[in-house]
Amino acid sequence: MIYEPRGDSFLLQKQIKKYCKPNDIVLDMGTGSGILAKEAAKYCKKVVAVDVQRGVIAKLKRENHDKKIKYMVSDLFSNITGKFDLIIFNPPYLPEDVKLKDITLDGGKKGYELIQKFLCELKDFLKTNGKVLLLFSSLTKKKKVEEFIRKSGFKFKQVAKQKIFFEELYVYVLV
Repeated sequence: MIYEPRGDSFLLQKQIKKYCKPNDIVLDMGTGSGILAKEAAKYCKKVVAVDVQRGVIAKLKRENHDKKIKYMVSDLFSNITGKFDLIIFNPPYLPEDVKLKDITLDGGKKGYELIQKFLCELKDFLKTNGKVLLLFSSLTKKKKVEEFIRKSGFKFKQVAKQKIFFEELYVYVLV
């Protein structure tokens, strides 16, 4: 199941140009539709776009022929090697809904567990002056996410915010 771009994807997409530089190597974690990888490829040297779903990666490989983008299957950083100048992550961030069961939306029991796991593994894959663009929702418990960011040794700044229906979306840059 591919996560079709919605307001969250478009909000994050608008930030990429500001943080992507011509010589950057970028990781698009949980690429979904590939919209963020394609945007980053306009401004950087190379993009590695990963997703946990094999079918999503197979479809993107068939449909996209941009030589700057390499598509791979990976559960977070499990198949990733190297370090990146910019890591983009629009994770599943909603609290688990046992009736719905949607891997593209479900961020864990409380919504932030996947973000927490990402942050714990992040340092090994980010270059010294690297940055992270992270999107999450008010439904994910903003204070908890900020606490995880701090505990992982990063500083952060909110660079975008948008109210959509029943939630507020935030884009943070982590350094």
